[in-house]
Amino acid sequence: MAKADRRTVDKIFVLLGVVTTVVLLVVGGLSWYAFKFADNTVGTELTSQRIYFPPKGSTALDPKEFPDLQQYAGQLVDNGAKAKAYANGFIGRHLEKVAAGKTYSEVSTLAQKDPTNAKLQQQKQTLFQGETLRGLLLGDGYAYWTFGQIAEYAAIVAFAGAAVMAVLVLLGLRRVVRL
Repeated sequence: MAKADRRTVDKIFVLLGVVTTVVLLVVGGLSWYAFKFADNTVGTELTSQRIYFPPKGSTALDPKEFPDLQQYAGQLVDNGAKAKAYANGFIGRHLEKVAAGKTYSEVSTLAQKDPTNAKLQQQKQTLFQGETLRGLLLGDGYAYWTFGQIAEYAAIVAFAGAAVMAVLVLLGLRRVVRL
């Protein structure tokens, strides 16, 4: 291959490298913005709810019943991981005791068949409120926060890729100048 042809090919690869670097920087920036937005929004919303795990040593957070939640004792639910732990580990276990493990849907069906049964009506109300809060914590807290965490990892990978591409572009430019 002639020197001029080789130089043209190198210039094209350098140009493609520049474009790739810019694209990776844009993707990284947008991903980082998505991460910060999700993290801040979830944190703000959860914090405003003022949901706390029971304090350490409290009978409400018995280590035998809640061994996995001891690490959160007394803490504010302010991120997705804590929202998931509170929703599944705390609310979920309490809901299992309300109607012998039946869900709101199951109890609601029974309550419709027997509308004068006060116990079923109370269980229905308790399960509705508990499952609603649990669903909000998991959907709006944990899930949204998880998407933010994925965006953070995507941003880091994109920025690392941009750095590698920038080095390759510089090496390519060096080669073009030498030819």
